[in-house]
Amino acid sequence: MVHAQLQPQATTDLLPIIDLGLYLQNPDAPEAIAESKRAAEAIRDYGALIVKDPRVTEKDNNDFLDLMEDYFNQDFDVKLKDARPEYGYQVGVTPELTEDPKCPKDPHCLDIIDHIPEENRPLAFHGADPKWRFFWRIGEQPPATKFPRLNAEPVVPEAFKDVWTDTMDVWGNTLHMAVLGLAEMIAVGFDLPKKTFVDMAQYGPHLLAPTASDLNKYGKVGTVLAGFHYDLNFLTIHGKSRYPGLNIWPRNESEKLAVRVPDGCLLVQAGKQLEWLTGGVVQAGYHEVIVNEATMKAIENKTNDRPLWRISSTFFLHIASDNILRPLEGVFDTEEKRAAQYPKIHTGDQVRKELGLIALLEK
Repeated sequence: MVHAQLQPQATTDLLPIIDLGLYLQNPDAPEAIAESKRAAEAIRDYGALIVKDPRVTEKDNNDFLDLMEDYFNQDFDVKLKDARPEYGYQVGVTPELTEDPKCPKDPHCLDIIDHIPEENRPLAFHGADPKWRFFWRIGEQPPATKFPRLNAEPVVPEAFKDVWTDTMDVWGNTLHMAVLGLAEMIAVGFDLPKKTFVDMAQYGPHLLAPTASDLNKYGKVGTVLAGFHYDLNFLTIHGKSRYPGLNIWPRNESEKLAVRVPDGCLLVQAGKQLEWLTGGVVQAGYHEVIVNEATMKAIENKTNDRPLWRISSTFFLHIASDNILRPLEGVFDTEEKRAAQYPKIHTGDQVRKELGLIALLEK
């Protein structure tokens, strides 16, 4: 976390909006196939897109955000009882100043920043992120796995035990259904069998993973809440936050976009596992979360007495831990360079390595 001199404002543009409803109505219809092609092109060209799912309601999103604000507004020591460091914080709460972005220690990441035009670079940062996080499992657990620490039992906070499971499951399952539908569309768009990614994700350690930043404590323009990074999983999907501050870098990494998510829509970002399976055709999307002027304006315009926490209702879709990551045969494995850059690896080993790089798990 750092208070840095502000760079010029990011461009505020809408990412491509994909209508999942067309696919849900009839996946074989020409309109659905055309929309699937748009989804694949968007995730390839931007590393992110907006998806509109008719099953998503603002009420479910708001109920979830209310619960998260109330939970994270508890005293530090109360929340700490829900931490499980022995599982790499992959269930329960992760305290602030625990997750340490790997970029400052990663020559490849630093090289990416060096090649971004100076006016569009991420805010300078060092040290651990000041955000909290809570990990809640969604979906079926594997009947057997070589990676039990990545598939641990959930944690239910004592003060919210009567409402926690239902609220988390309602919103988590909503995001899960939406991102699985989009995963099908992306497969179709890349001329793969539509269940290619969905089948690989069955029994994955999927996580509803809200992040939370105390804006009473860190609500100063220029504060980096989550340093420049990519996500290690397959696809990440978010509900709309009440406080702006997310910037993303499309594939060419020359332009910085301040993300706007329309009401009733969700944001989707490509993760490292999708990059791996496509041999780099899709790149994991780099992003940051900061406190900027738009964040401060939202704080100033706040008219209720809700706790002042910035919540991101994040969901991580994972390929199953015991599946193999490698560029998919016959589609993305045609170049030897890709095979060398993305060698065969168990997904669970890829996750463990990445968690070690961000100081959440011993490698």
